[in-house]
Amino acid sequence: MKFLKKLIKILVVFFGLLIAILYITDTDYLLKAVRTIYMRGHTTAYLEDYRHFDNQNIEVSNNPQAWPNHKAYNSVTETERLSKANKNWGSIAYVIIKNDSVWFENYYDGFNEDSKSNSFSMAKSYVSGLMGKAIMQGHIKSLDQPVCDFLPAFCDGTAAKMKVGDLSSMASGTNWDEAYYSPLSITTRAYFDDDLAKVMNGLKVVNEPGTAYKYASGDTQMLAMVIEKATGKPLYEYFEESFWKPLGSENETLWQVDSEDHDLVKAYCCIASNAKDFARFGKLYKDHGKWNGKQILDSAFIAKSVVPRFPESPEYGYGWWLKKHLGKNFFMMRGHLGQYVFVQPEDNVIIVRLGHQKSPDNLDAKPFTDDISLYIEEGYKMLEK
Repeated sequence: MKFLKKLIKILVVFFGLLIAILYITDTDYLLKAVRTIYMRGHTTAYLEDYRHFDNQNIEVSNNPQAWPNHKAYNSVTETERLSKANKNWGSIAYVIIKNDSVWFENYYDGFNEDSKSNSFSMAKSYVSGLMGKAIMQGHIKSLDQPVCDFLPAFCDGTAAKMKVGDLSSMASGTNWDEAYYSPLSITTRAYFDDDLAKVMNGLKVVNEPGTAYKYASGDTQMLAMVIEKATGKPLYEYFEESFWKPLGSENETLWQVDSEDHDLVKAYCCIASNAKDFARFGKLYKDHGKWNGKQILDSAFIAKSVVPRFPESPEYGYGWWLKKHLGKNFFMMRGHLGQYVFVQPEDNVIIVRLGHQKSPDNLDAKPFTDDISLYIEEGYKMLEK
């Protein structure tokens, strides 16, 4: 018994010292990481982790607009290759929308058409769209307005050259390190820290802004801060009034915030919604910013968004991924673990895939994992039957 008491005292002292060290070294965000992710058996963020974070509620549309079912709705089964991929990589939703009607839909692993799951970086497309909306409404002058006009931390030296459009096109030149699985990376800190603005304002501009693409979630987070300063509204409110309600979303959604005290959305990720409501934003861009005949977003801005900004980086525009496949040009929303909204305007096709993981490819050598091609190819095979 004495040994047990002594052991307990040692453990209490050890963990007390450990926690103190985390606070002293400003790495106490790791406590939230352990509580919300690691102690639940995960090594990275996962689809339903929103349940364990602070969120802001985004209300359902005042005029919900259900997607109609296509006359050939679910008349074709999944190809064998697609079925195998959905099983092996843990898909929870696979939806094909043709001519603005649901042509095929299937859900897996206990999820259904209304189940919420984490968008991860698909949120970046929404934030870029909100930048376009702020420009359209005159809150931001143009893509070329200096970030310094909104964020004083970026007014000195090379940082003063950074433009608002550089944030949407991933060309800020900051020292952001996009590392998802390192507990000490700034990406991990941003996911768990309770003061995101402080984290962002500590970034340094180390390369000439506006000259080259480098994927950085911090760029989108800074863009959100710019939009909030420009509009005078929390980003989740601006999102609700600009897109979520006007696009007839059928379900309320949640957007994670850093904490109740600071109330800043994790803009680079973390909208909890479902496949068919995510697809609405793809339809808005497919239709050049119009929804039910009303111009929700400027068509010229959309046209600029879905072509490469930098010829050396043809995979990215302004907030959207770009891929040529099957002789067709697709633009897409894309998120961690394989969350996708693929859009092919000429064919009037939208394909949505949500799931627990993507194919285990080495992205150091290429911009896209192989599962992206598979989900597009098999969807088109089904459409051709």
